[in-house]
Amino acid sequence: MDYSKEYKEKLVSPDEAVKCVKSGDEVDYGLCLSTPVELDAALAKRKDELSDIKIRSAIVPYPRKVMEADPNSEVFTFMDWHFTGYIRQMIKKGTQVFFIPLLYRNMPLHYRRDIHVNVAMLAVAPMDDQGYFNFSLANSASKAICESADIVILEVNKNLPRVLGVKDESIHISEVDHIVESDSPLAIQPPAGEPSEVDKKVAAYVLDEICDGACLQLGIGSMPNTIGQFIADSDLKDLGIHTEMLVDSYLEMYKAGRITNNKKQTDPGKGVFAFCMGSQELYDWTNENPGLVSGSVDYVNDPYVISQNDNMISINNCIEVDLFGQTCAEAQGTRQITGTGGQLDFLTATHMSKGGKGLICMSSSFKDKKTGEIKSRIVPQLVSGSAITDPRSQAYYIITEYGKANLAGRSTWERAEALINIAHPKVRDELIAGAEKLGIWKKTNK
Repeated sequence: MDYSKEYKEKLVSPDEAVKCVKSGDEVDYGLCLSTPVELDAALAKRKDELSDIKIRSAIVPYPRKVMEADPNSEVFTFMDWHFTGYIRQMIKKGTQVFFIPLLYRNMPLHYRRDIHVNVAMLAVAPMDDQGYFNFSLANSASKAICESADIVILEVNKNLPRVLGVKDESIHISEVDHIVESDSPLAIQPPAGEPSEVDKKVAAYVLDEICDGACLQLGIGSMPNTIGQFIADSDLKDLGIHTEMLVDSYLEMYKAGRITNNKKQTDPGKGVFAFCMGSQELYDWTNENPGLVSGSVDYVNDPYVISQNDNMISINNCIEVDLFGQTCAEAQGTRQITGTGGQLDFLTATHMSKGGKGLICMSSSFKDKKTGEIKSRIVPQLVSGSAITDPRSQAYYIITEYGKANLAGRSTWERAEALINIAHPKVRDELIAGAEKLGIWKKTNK
């Protein structure tokens, strides 16, 4: 069938498209590179005509015109599933942004069961001959967002690649209300800087835990990316990809001959991901590549699906760990820095996987910018108000530049001892004193 007539009938300008937004509406921008540019600018221009507009998004890669037009949040109320540097910057300037707590695998479920969207605005790749628009580099919950929406507006960006899929990777023109066209350049992540000596030491410990044929998940952040580069430079072989976020480290591993996906039990021969951010070369790699497929996050981050891969290795970082093994990877006290993401999804799955390991990596300490003091990331108790990303019941491998601590099945005093052993030497006596106060330091401990 020829869908060009229907396409032309639904094609409008961005200004015309956003006229459907009414005061009191909930508007959804999607996630990452599915977030719109032209429609965002058009909606910002309507600020003085509207009231009480709630906007939901995640991993914002572009400046938001609606935020900059309404820095005091008088008209637009911003809600975000996963804070980024841009969001933190806007909060620092005084714009109010509300965090939405989330286990990433539940995102599509929330849209289908708990959230009603009045208007969905998502960026997609151009329509194919069968009338389908591909969600490209941001599958995640895009299909579920559209299903929950009264009105669906697509911003068709010719620069977005077409990514083959394993689940919910596209939407048909018959399910779309309005179409606008765009040639906005894609957000590019700057290349990672040179790894520190701490990063190198942590990476060496991580490499010891990975075997040939392992399947990898790398979390968001500089340390997982650094570890990915070290894997590319290693002699490991037949590695696989099953990850929520596809980053440049995977491309480097592939170019180095480390990745084949041939040893995977789920989707053998194919690297699986939910969304992608990185370089233009990375985006080009995904375009109509049969060796890379996207899936909605309720598939990609489903612990049952993940755990079917033997030797599943997840590599994530965190901000702080207490002596009980509780991990915070998203906040400093009540200050939200980022989101839970899929860290707990993959920790759960890797412990279920045959030969699997969930690795939380971090520097043991940091230098306080104001005082110059060494502050430990391993603490007796988390800072008051901190969110617990990974409960102590799901604490497995913690890795710093001083070694590895496997907390699985360990009692409270065993955990305290193991964590103090990988803390910065200057704070170990303080941690022992803290453990004693908490009643988790055995009298016969070292």
